[in-house]
Amino acid sequence: MRYSRLPNTDIKVSKICLGTMTFGKQNSIDDGFNQMDYALENGVNFFDTAELYPVPASRETQGNTEKIIGSWFEKRKNRNKIILATKIAGPGPYPAHIRDDLSFSKESLTDAIEKSLLRLKTDYIDLYQLHWPERKTNTFGKRGYVHDKEEIWKENFEEVLYNLNSFVKDGKIRYIGVSNENPWGIMRFISASKKNLPKMITIQNPYSLLNRIFEIGNSEICMRENLGLLAYSPLGFGLLTGKYRKNNLPDGSRLKLFPNLARYSNNKCFEATELYFELSKKHNLSLTQLSLAFVNDRPFVTSNIIGATNLTQLKENIDSINIKLSSELINEINEIQKLIPNPAP
Repeated sequence: MRYSRLPNTDIKVSKICLGTMTFGKQNSIDDGFNQMDYALENGVNFFDTAELYPVPASRETQGNTEKIIGSWFEKRKNRNKIILATKIAGPGPYPAHIRDDLSFSKESLTDAIEKSLLRLKTDYIDLYQLHWPERKTNTFGKRGYVHDKEEIWKENFEEVLYNLNSFVKDGKIRYIGVSNENPWGIMRFISASKKNLPKMITIQNPYSLLNRIFEIGNSEICMRENLGLLAYSPLGFGLLTGKYRKNNLPDGSRLKLFPNLARYSNNKCFEATELYFELSKKHNLSLTQLSLAFVNDRPFVTSNIIGATNLTQLKENIDSINIKLSSELINEINEIQKLIPNPAP
């Protein structure tokens, strides 16, 4: 395994992070335990979860992922071996069952953090993230920003940092980050942090061969402001494993189980995937290896969040850390990106 530091800290995290959003829906508690055991045995010390999980979200299953992780901590007695990240859900219809107030007010944060700590059976969270912004912006499959003049949200970056700082002072969270955020939002948080408030140290956004939108603005912020990308969906909901090629739709796959979550299933995504598949064959790699190795080595990536529904997938995902792509291969990847740029929003 390779490791990097969470920016502005002395914490070393594995370059591969175990994503857990299938625990409690696609994966049973035994599956979750097996994945966490295998990951830790193979050098993965960084787990990511959220109060919302598992996905797709529902009132009946909400919080089950954190409960599975908490049960594992309790049984294995190894909380000190894991750097743990979780998230508070922001406004929107998707998490409406979680609480009435989905803002990042002190009351909402208190409710979310205390419940996460109970489910996770721990007294601290290493990295606490805002799952998406309070304001209306182009996240979750929207490329372009359309301004809503009727929006009632008021700028509150300093207030949110002030609220989070109280939990840092109490020792309940150590560091903070954002998710599904855009350049304007993260720069406002960075600016507000200069008033003796905690700095956002990570940004968790989608990043893959099918979606390199992060490079347009956020990557420069990462490099200049010492911010780390926690890349999610590096395999584009499994599209970049090749299992959906030639109109295949395997039983138990995410696109078959949850077609409403199919952000990556347009024709351009399938066309680009086929080109990347041919490229991987040319270089004697699997499409999964090519896709993950590309993300692993981007200079703005702190950790690559992988997800799996079985140990075979998990092993291949973790083993991608041992693959180094040549400059020739990177150039060939970039030629495909020029031909079909960012087919997934």
